[in-house]
Amino acid sequence: MNPGRSRSRRKRLPHEVPFWIREGAIFFVTICAQPRGVNQLCQPARWATLLESVRFRHARGIWHCLVFLAMPDHVHALVSLPDPSDWEKIVRSWKAFAAKRCGVRWQAGFFDHRLRGGEQWELKARYIEENPVRKGFVSRPADWIYLWKPEG
Repeated sequence: MNPGRSRSRRKRLPHEVPFWIREGAIFFVTICAQPRGVNQLCQPARWATLLESVRFRHARGIWHCLVFLAMPDHVHALVSLPDPSDWEKIVRSWKAFAAKRCGVRWQAGFFDHRLRGGEQWELKARYIEENPVRKGFVSRPADWIYLWKPEG
């Protein structure tokens, strides 16, 4: 850290998807609420609305969500898109919906990582599902009610 600055500014990460990324690419995404440490997401009524929006987008083919998990101040998901070039627009639209309907305050931007060919999405899904266990909220992933995976 620069000694002349008490706090560095967050860099805006680019989310433009390279032209060579094809349909079906899977993205591991983290979207954080603001401020961190405040439970904005793990409340039954908010979760129901967030989950409804995820299922709606999944059913309409806006995205294919493999796993979606809410923690008190952030969400994790594994998502595939019909057109990866729309990625930033789709996330921005979902965040706007959640902000308006649920009153969630989001940090600017989001973190995403495209899974490479050698990365198995099942391992990332397990990592996501273990998050509440690592944080001490539950002893088993199956006990966390703020998790959704499509059937089948």
